[in-house]
Amino acid sequence: MSTVSVYPLVSIITINYNQAKATGDFLASVQKITYPSTEIIVIDNASPEPGFNNLKESFPNVLFIQNHVNKGFAGGNNIGVAAAKGEYLLFINNDTEVEQDFLQPLVDCMRSEASIGMVSPKIKYYFNKGLIQYAGGTRINPFTGRGKFMGSGQPDSNLYHQSYPTALIHGAAMLVSRELIRKAGLMYEPFFLYYEELDWCERAKRAGFTLYYCGKSVVYHKVSFSTGKSSALKVYYLTRNRLLFARRNYTGPQLLTSVLFFAVITVPKNTIFYILNGEYHLLKAFVKGFWWHICGNPSHQKHVPEPKKTNNTILIAE
Repeated sequence: MSTVSVYPLVSIITINYNQAKATGDFLASVQKITYPSTEIIVIDNASPEPGFNNLKESFPNVLFIQNHVNKGFAGGNNIGVAAAKGEYLLFINNDTEVEQDFLQPLVDCMRSEASIGMVSPKIKYYFNKGLIQYAGGTRINPFTGRGKFMGSGQPDSNLYHQSYPTALIHGAAMLVSRELIRKAGLMYEPFFLYYEELDWCERAKRAGFTLYYCGKSVVYHKVSFSTGKSSALKVYYLTRNRLLFARRNYTGPQLLTSVLFFAVITVPKNTIFYILNGEYHLLKAFVKGFWWHICGNPSHQKHVPEPKKTNNTILIAE
């Protein structure tokens, strides 16, 4: 007779790109956790800056994977899935640090109901640990293409200590079941950066899974550590992927409403804002992100990689 493990294996997956110091701090933090059954996987997305090899020497018990090209957040994490052996997979940013007991509540929440497929912890600002960044989220608004994080910028309180269903998990820290990956697939790689976890949420819900926020688990996030608060890279992908999310998840009137709002409201508003602030490099990135769709780029790849199990490892079919 098979038995259910008290401590199912959790694969902790994080991505490094030019942030070896931050990744080292994260690894030092996560190795102190009390949960007894984990494996740690670090994917380097072809970082041009040195320092990654030093991590290998400092953390010999960690599996390091070095990509030859930068595959972005979605593609890098999908590489981690291919190497992972855990029943649950924790995708967590390298610009985070964790409480020692943060993982057990996430696993307990995941196992509390059969339908739960994704769980995110309470996320606080690392540099102001009394303030919340995420305590659950509302659904993406078809007009604006944006959702809202509950508790964002608020002091922590008893209100956020509970666990409850949520429309959105947070990509900085999300525990995902292997079953969800089997049924809903992997993260959609063409997003590259931003919105990929939100798209994953929608696919998970369509596959019959529920999403949860776990208030008993705490992670501290060094926000915008990798891309900066107002970088051209960030503006480009947020613009491009906001519309890509709509194209992939809305149809009919909802899709038309989303596209019209962006064209009639967002484009003029952002254009004027960047010009008045003299941020022409950001305006260029914004236009480039919008133009990506004008050029006819598809919202669905012709072949979506499917995970397949071989010798206890999930491999991504080419």
